[in-house]
Amino acid sequence: MITRLAALTRHWTGLLPVLAVVLLVLTWGRDMPGFVVGVMTLVLAGAVLAAVHHAEVVAHRVGEPFGSLVLAVAVTVIEVALIVTLMLDGGDKSATLARDTVFAAVMITCNGIFGLSLLVTSMRHRVAVFNPEGSGAALATVATLATLSLVLPTFTTTKPGPEFSTPQLTFAALASLALYGLFVATQTVRHRDYFLPITRQGKVIDVDDHADTPSRRTALNSLGLLSLALIGVVGLAKGVSPTIESGVDAAGMPQAVVGVVIALLVLLPETIAAVRAARRDRVQTSLNLALGSAMASIGLTIPAVALASLWLTGPLTLGLGATHMVLLVLTVVVGTLSIVPGRATPLQGGVHLALLAAYLELSVNP
Repeated sequence: MITRLAALTRHWTGLLPVLAVVLLVLTWGRDMPGFVVGVMTLVLAGAVLAAVHHAEVVAHRVGEPFGSLVLAVAVTVIEVALIVTLMLDGGDKSATLARDTVFAAVMITCNGIFGLSLLVTSMRHRVAVFNPEGSGAALATVATLATLSLVLPTFTTTKPGPEFSTPQLTFAALASLALYGLFVATQTVRHRDYFLPITRQGKVIDVDDHADTPSRRTALNSLGLLSLALIGVVGLAKGVSPTIESGVDAAGMPQAVVGVVIALLVLLPETIAAVRAARRDRVQTSLNLALGSAMASIGLTIPAVALASLWLTGPLTLGLGATHMVLLVLTVVVGTLSIVPGRATPLQGGVHLALLAAYLELSVNP
């Protein structure tokens, strides 16, 4: 009995993704009592940890920067599916859902994950060292995508309000896909060395030397379990969202807070993976996760909602308000100043985390 229990404990990372999906199937579309919501939250947290484990296995097998790309794209694809599903439910709240979710993802990744990674590495190793060529290219792409998709709609005049016309939305969708595809090609083929971790002497680290490379079968199993875990994370996050929404209403906070909370839950796997990499002094891997997730969130969500708008009857509001535009500009400026030297101290990490705190505060008290 003890042997079986030990084996079960060792394989919890395989059991929790399956349990999360089973619980998701049993609870999907139903109003759950508080006890069940508590169980869903615990399983969701376990699925997050399992997802991080399997993402690291896959990343170790395929190497960087492919490993970071796998987790970023996997999370974003499922997040996009969740956004489109919620938009199809209709209602007045769906008009700004894509904008609020994408902007929340950008602020959490470019300030939260980015700043936390710099802070953790620099606190342990005095200075965080990374490749400014790769990180700078990623930030430039994120800034361009965010401006084209989230800032320009506020200033266009073809349609009233912060909305794109159909030709403008089509252009934004195609431009997002093209830029994201070009970045992936740059990251994985033409200039892969720009996105690899480096030593403090500037030498590129092309392989992990702390453990044996997993077998192909192990990596494929982890890839499948990673997909299940992410489906469970996003689905259970949607399942607990009515409870979160009720709490937000009871507290008198804006409905946009619900999107922020859901984004925080969905991005937990990437956050934990980034912090683990930062603790191993692989801050470039952490920055790949942070900026890659922001880029994928915009580059995949905007084309998806543009396609969904063909059969959606309500408006699609993409333009940011003045407050959020100020935060976006400040994030890009501070991010640029943090990346250009290729080295960062705890101060830079703290500045980014302060920007995230400001965003969260203004979401609660606009």
